Amino acid sequence: MTDSISALEERFLRYVRVDTQSDEESTEVPSTSIQLDLQRMLQQELAALGASNVRLTDKGFVIGTIPATSSGEFPRVAFLAHVDTAPAFNATGVKPIVHRAYDGAPIVLPDDPEQVLRAEDNAYLAGKIGEDIVTASGTTLLGADDKAGVAIIMTMAARLLAHPEIPHGEIPVCFTIDEEIGTGINSIELDELDVDYAYTLDGAEVGELVYETFSADKAVVSVTGVSTHPGDAFGKLVNALHLAAKVVDMLPQHTRTPETTQDREGFVHVYQLRGTAAQAEIGMILRDFERDKLASHGEMVKAICAAIQAGEPRARITCTITPQYRNMRYWLEDDMRPVEVAKAAYQAIGIEPFSPPIRGGTDGSKLTERGLLTPNLFTGMQNIHGPLEWVSLHDMDKAVAACVEIARRWAE
Repeated sequence: MTDSISALEERFLRYVRVDTQSDEESTEVPSTSIQLDLQRMLQQELAALGASNVRLTDKGFVIGTIPATSSGEFPRVAFLAHVDTAPAFNATGVKPIVHRAYDGAPIVLPDDPEQVLRAEDNAYLAGKIGEDIVTASGTTLLGADDKAGVAIIMTMAARLLAHPEIPHGEIPVCFTIDEEIGTGINSIELDELDVDYAYTLDGAEVGELVYETFSADKAVVSVTGVSTHPGDAFGKLVNALHLAAKVVDMLPQHTRTPETTQDREGFVHVYQLRGTAAQAEIGMILRDFERDKLASHGEMVKAICAAIQAGEPRARITCTITPQYRNMRYWLEDDMRPVEVAKAAYQAIGIEPFSPPIRGGTDGSKLTERGLLTPNLFTGMQNIHGPLEWVSLHDMDKAVAACVEIARRWAE
């Protein structure tokens, strides 16, 4: 193992052991105070490496600057990664396991032997023979999303600060909060970063260079029924749960769902249904790559609600649609410079770039919409948000090299 990968491994394993799960139900910023446990560690570590103006903001962001080694006027370019992990699966008590020189055999996770990572089920894993693979133990997610990105950026910072002979301009770095629940980046002011362009480290396979994401809305359907004692309910009770079930049932079951769509197809995903006979609520996310198609998903949900409302006027059914983020392509196609610089950097170190539209979003989606163009770079993370999440340390090391080369090229 190289010294570079060894340092990267130490950081990554240390970070994933810290529980930083975000909470969609919280109204606090950050949504969970445990995110600050890691942020304080990162603040101290970044300062100890020699970065300047390292600070933990009142909203929970860690920001610091790698001083320039080249004189002249160059664009200021930032690198960002988020510290929170997804609420979708248990993230408490992560026990990372390093599988040295992966041999292609099934990896049985010891804390739940029914969780088995198999190369035949993961084409990308099949290509990682001989590399060091990190998994969790079977009962938690790993947190490579996005602590792989955090470790990559910190290792990039360490390398640049230890090697002033590498020419580059000022490089701000930022560790963000609450990306997984889609709210964190709203709390940062762009002048806190004070940069011309940025990159997020939140991608997957080596070579991935993303400048096209989903556009996203959230829909909340609220159903208020008529409550009464069930023993005296004849002709009176209007069950909110029954009406909510009708809403879900009227949604397309064989199209427009995550499990029936791929590539550039959008979807409507019911992710939450809760309530009582008196009051029920349905949470949905709406996704598509184009604005008009995204709007059509919302119109469909509203039409379903209106139809059920018309059939049961005693109930009250509302549908509230909230914008979340938009496809960054709409802005980046007018200025592809950050993409072109990254593409050239990849190629210079022997990595072939590819740019798939990703069926998700990043902090960069919102930053780009706000005027800070922010494409997304690879980290190697795979099978995210679940117990079979894994990452190759060798992939992460390649991402460090890519970031260093990107930083160097912006100073040319």
